[in-house]
Amino acid sequence: MTAVALAITCALSVPTTAFAKGPGGSQFDVEGNNQQDGGKTLESRIVFSGSTGGSKGTHSSGFTPVGDWSPPACWYEPKWTPAEFADEFQKEWDIPNASGVGEAHRLAQEHYENGQPYKDFNKSETGKGMWWDAVRDRNREESGDPAAFACDTATFWVENGRTPAVKNAVTPEILAQLAYSRIEVPDTKVTLAPRDVTKVNLPTWAWLDKATFKDVSVTAALDVVGLHISATTTAKPVSLRLEPGTGDAETYPASGECRLNDDHSIGTPYARGKAGQTPSCGIKYLRSSGDGSYKLRATITWNVTWTGSGGAGGTLPDGTFGTTQDITVQEIQAVNR
Repeated sequence: MTAVALAITCALSVPTTAFAKGPGGSQFDVEGNNQQDGGKTLESRIVFSGSTGGSKGTHSSGFTPVGDWSPPACWYEPKWTPAEFADEFQKEWDIPNASGVGEAHRLAQEHYENGQPYKDFNKSETGKGMWWDAVRDRNREESGDPAAFACDTATFWVENGRTPAVKNAVTPEILAQLAYSRIEVPDTKVTLAPRDVTKVNLPTWAWLDKATFKDVSVTAALDVVGLHISATTTAKPVSLRLEPGTGDAETYPASGECRLNDDHSIGTPYARGKAGQTPSCGIKYLRSSGDGSYKLRATITWNVTWTGSGGAGGTLPDGTFGTTQDITVQEIQAVNR
């Protein structure tokens, strides 16, 4: 980054003591809700709908990508028309009693207002493009995730129909990744037989009804002058992993991974007369839990795909979500006569 660009970036990122508002006077966070953030506006024009569960930019309900991949912690999107940016610029510099910002302010004015290279915030190009800027995922910023601060390019102009050559400039694929981080999936409490209390060496059947675990989708859309794009990210349950909570247990199948059946259920419900059979999905505990219980963890793996504007589409890393439930394992009591 050049010295001038760095100065401009700093000029637009000076912490303010007054609360900066977005265009039109509203205070927004990345979900479009009114929210204050230390004097800075985190405005996003992206609208999310579907199985979001009201989440605020985190992996909903613990829905976590498999592997090292994660959705963008920051991205660039069209935020302001020329008139809106001029208004925002003035508010950014409404800093009572501030000191040490004179040179940065002068450089920013030269860049955006005085014709080096933009004049009067590009108002003469109104309707032909928009000013793009960085947006941070609020929760990842507040957690101190360095990735949230990686988008450090100063506000820049983009003509309608062009995609800027910066990493994480919003596209259907970026929208799909942002939608991924807002997916809300149901709890993963499996049905067991015997329920909650079982016996040593007695197979415990486990299953998930097909009506409970259906595909879930989130759509992200951006609709502004010159850019109308959207993407829908869909998660489909494909398998259930059982972790008994103790090494003194066997799983069915031995891998502990119960695959989705043809009818989209997982496992086989227990029914009278099956006591002598081996469950297709389940656990056999080999030792009593004593006065306590074991923590059975059931984790669903979700296969994730996306489709977007212009016929775009593809796959994203699988996601997982698991919950635990208490299982009490008792010794079988024998009566000697």
